[in-house]
Amino acid sequence: MRAASRFVPAKARQRLPYFAPCLLALALPSSFTWADSTDPDSEKRLDTVTVVSTGNRGSQRTVADSPAPIDVISNEQLTKTGKTNLKDILGALIPSLNFPSRNIGGTSWLVPGFTMRGLNGDEALVLVNGKRRHNTAVMNNQARLANGGTPVDLDRIPVSLIDHIEVLRDGASAQYGSDAIAGVINIILKTKDNGGTSDTTTGQTYSGDGFVLNQQTNYGVALPNDGFLNFSIDAKKSERTYRNEVATSRLYPLVNGRPDPREATADRHFYGKYYGNPDERTVDTGYNLELPLPDDLLFYSFSTFSYKDAASYTGSVLPNSVRNIESVYPNGFLGERGIYERDYQVAAGLKGALPFNGWEQWSWDASSTYGEDHANLNGLTGLAASFGPTSPTSFHLSTQTFNQWTNNLDFSRHFDVGLPKPLDVSLGVEHRREEFKVESGDPEAYLLGPYTTPAGVHPPAGGGIYSALTPDDAGDISRNSYAGYVDLGTNITEKWYTGLAGRFEHYDDASGNTAIGKLTTRYELTPEWAVRGTYNTGFRAPSLAQINYSTTAATATVNADGSYNQFYTKLLRPDSPEARALGAEPLKPEKSQNVSVGVVYQQGPDLRVTLDAYQIEVKDRIVQTGLLTGPAVSNVLLSAGLNPDLAGQYYTNAVDTRTRGVDLVGEYTQHLINGWGKVNWSAAYSWNRTTILDIANTPAQLSSLGNTLFDRQKQADLTKALPRDRIALNGLWSVNDYNVNLRLTRYGSYTEVSTLPINDRTFSPKWITDLEVSKDLTKSLSLALGANNLFDKYPDKIGVVSPDNGAGQYGIFSPFGINGGFYYTKVSLRF
Repeated sequence: MRAASRFVPAKARQRLPYFAPCLLALALPSSFTWADSTDPDSEKRLDTVTVVSTGNRGSQRTVADSPAPIDVISNEQLTKTGKTNLKDILGALIPSLNFPSRNIGGTSWLVPGFTMRGLNGDEALVLVNGKRRHNTAVMNNQARLANGGTPVDLDRIPVSLIDHIEVLRDGASAQYGSDAIAGVINIILKTKDNGGTSDTTTGQTYSGDGFVLNQQTNYGVALPNDGFLNFSIDAKKSERTYRNEVATSRLYPLVNGRPDPREATADRHFYGKYYGNPDERTVDTGYNLELPLPDDLLFYSFSTFSYKDAASYTGSVLPNSVRNIESVYPNGFLGERGIYERDYQVAAGLKGALPFNGWEQWSWDASSTYGEDHANLNGLTGLAASFGPTSPTSFHLSTQTFNQWTNNLDFSRHFDVGLPKPLDVSLGVEHRREEFKVESGDPEAYLLGPYTTPAGVHPPAGGGIYSALTPDDAGDISRNSYAGYVDLGTNITEKWYTGLAGRFEHYDDASGNTAIGKLTTRYELTPEWAVRGTYNTGFRAPSLAQINYSTTAATATVNADGSYNQFYTKLLRPDSPEARALGAEPLKPEKSQNVSVGVVYQQGPDLRVTLDAYQIEVKDRIVQTGLLTGPAVSNVLLSAGLNPDLAGQYYTNAVDTRTRGVDLVGEYTQHLINGWGKVNWSAAYSWNRTTILDIANTPAQLSSLGNTLFDRQKQADLTKALPRDRIALNGLWSVNDYNVNLRLTRYGSYTEVSTLPINDRTFSPKWITDLEVSKDLTKSLSLALGANNLFDKYPDKIGVVSPDNGAGQYGIFSPFGINGGFYYTKVSLRF
């Protein structure tokens, strides 16, 4: 069991109120001084055209003359959102990214899945300083959105270490390899070699819960030969939120045929407290280093190391449930899951020029990157009722580890071929080894014990609202991939740029060989106007988790009155005998075709507008089947030695999809007269729609059992669950020592489809307002006050709230959360 002292109770807010940073600022003695670390170039950088490297190997281009759409997010933009997790920050700033607030049960709350341009988060590639980032070890097998994903855990990268982020909104598998179907997120770390920053943020929701304390510290040190070491540490504590109504169903067993007197005094709010945010303690550290060496060599290295201790209520068991024993839990219990996670990545490399005569113009970059995510999953509160009153009340559920070792050797140079600009040539090779390991949990949390209730009922196996992984679920799988690429680009005329990239990749497992390519072009109509377009093919190899993960989990279907039918579902490995008996086949890579066309308008450094339309077709998309149930399915599972009282599911290449969309982005810097400063305006609009082009035929093994491969709810989660469109408007007004940042975001409508059409819920569009006001108290000290969701907006209350626990009133897909308004203060020090 978790020691009570490890998590701070809600009353802690009285000891450390939300305005603690204000008190800290006031408590500083007047004689305390800080070194003047103001950056003389910071103001200049805001008004110049940003140069990016993502998507342009061998050269750098500005955002405006890039042949593919790129968003650049500065550190200033990251820190002025009032949010402390990187995923939440990006979700607020990039309209094409969507992070659902709850996304149902299981482990989906540990590393929330996300979507980019309507595709799953693991169909977008994450880089750090241009090097591939490793994925999480935690499988989102019960998530509704981005189901089956093991995405990169963006929150394990310290925000204070980030200089800026480049988001390439275009397929780039030919340049970077698997996963880059929807685009690329390239996180560029700081290179500052002197001074530092310290940001302290505290806040809580308008309802008085969800208290957050976040401390971010960054410092830079100069190294010999103009080198640098920049390092950061971010520490965060966040408390739970609850947004459920009261339970209305009968809680306790009848007493002589009459209601138990405790019904009148029970805390009926207790049973739905899993409907909200988890409790988290995280520490994220990292560094970025460059050290010039003799012979014009450059050594570089960067790394992150994180620890996460988090707990979440993920379901409840009523006192009268067969899964409860009143002598252990007289009032039932909330099932609590926890994670102790260790995550790290380290990269090191050398850069230089070839030392051979005649080859000096070739630059080379040799690097090696290793990353690992190690997660211990535990049941902190539970009960294996089938083992009777002596059952443990906490369990180890599983240990999951994913590691990735990537080695790159890249070459680049410019050739004068008689064209208006040199030909940029980049080529390279890559080796990547991945390993996914799963260890089983405590036997009491998955075995069926001998206990029966006094009424003669045998409780189901498991730890209450969760089950541990079994020895049959445990396993260790690995694979290697080998790739080579070439990337060419030049201006055919002064106004016409064309780029061509090709990649061949070989996997030593069933993913096999893949050859893909990309063509990009941009034509400058006038100094202000340009058109651009891309065509590329891409791929995503099945994740090792999708190939090898297996588990048993509690699943529920919802009745018309909101009550649940709960049962257990076995997620089967696609290559297991029982899955093959239900029609499963080995997973194949997803393959894609991306087309985009756009227009760019830029007037000097102060005004830029881009409009891009795109189409992404994904063939053999990997999805989870619907629930496979019925006596015939039970017989298949029983023949494999499994519990017959289970439903079955597996991952399969079941659908072909098409996503069409439009992104409109505008930026304008307005210089006000009479000393009123300036305003940086930005506006963005994103619209996309996913349709299913084809669904694989239901295998004969399933159709003969009366089951459908990919059911109505699964189809709707691909096509209706995301907001159809999104508008983001932002204005940052800077005048003298003040900054005012106002952000308005409109999230379009979306639909949560249930197992019964009567329970389908469509949520209306909502406008969310965020506001931050900051003042520079000195050259080194500033204070900010702000509110996210200023007007305390919630999703619509639609449908029937569950009578068993009062949960579900706001749904699970909300892109702006279910917690309402959040207010905060922040003190920033520069030294």
